[in-house]
Amino acid sequence: MEIIHFEKIKELRRERKFLEEKLKIKIKINGRDVSFNGEAINEFETSMILEAINLGFSARKAIQIMDEEILFRKINIKDFTKRKNLEIIRARLIGTRGRTKKTIESISGCNIIINENEVGLICHSEKMEYAITAISNIIKGSKVTNTYKYLEKTNKKGKIKKR
Repeated sequence: MEIIHFEKIKELRRERKFLEEKLKIKIKINGRDVSFNGEAINEFETSMILEAINLGFSARKAIQIMDEEILFRKINIKDFTKRKNLEIIRARLIGTRGRTKKTIESISGCNIIINENEVGLICHSEKMEYAITAISNIIKGSKVTNTYKYLEKTNKKGKIKKR
C-alpha cells in the first residue's frame, strides 16, 4: 500500500472506477491523500499512472502507460537551466497559443504536459529520447525552429517510427 499526495484530485475522483477496473486495484481517497492496494506489478503501474495524473495528464492518456512500449518521464526544468525565472522557459516550451508544444507533440508523437517547473511526457519508448532532447534544447535556450528541424531530421532518418 502506497500513499500519494494529490494536488489535482478532481480528475482522479472522476475516473476512479475506470482506473480500478483497468488496473485491477482498489483506490482509497482521503482528502488529498490517495492510497491503493493490489498486486505488486499492478501497484508499480498504478504509481506511475497516478503520478502522471497528478502532473496533469487525463486518466485516459495516463492509462496508456500500461502498454509495455509506452513510457512516462518527468523532466525537472531546473535540471537543465540555472535561470531563476522559470516563467520565461515555460513560455518558450508552450509557445504562442500553444503552438510550440503542439508542434513538438505532432512531430514526436508524444503527449506533453507542462506544470510549474516540471514537464511530463507520455511517449513510445523509441521516441522518448528524441523528445527529451528536443525539450531540453528549448530549456537550454536553443531556437525553437532548430528543435523542430532536429525532430524532423530524426523522423526522416527513420529513427522515429510512425505508429
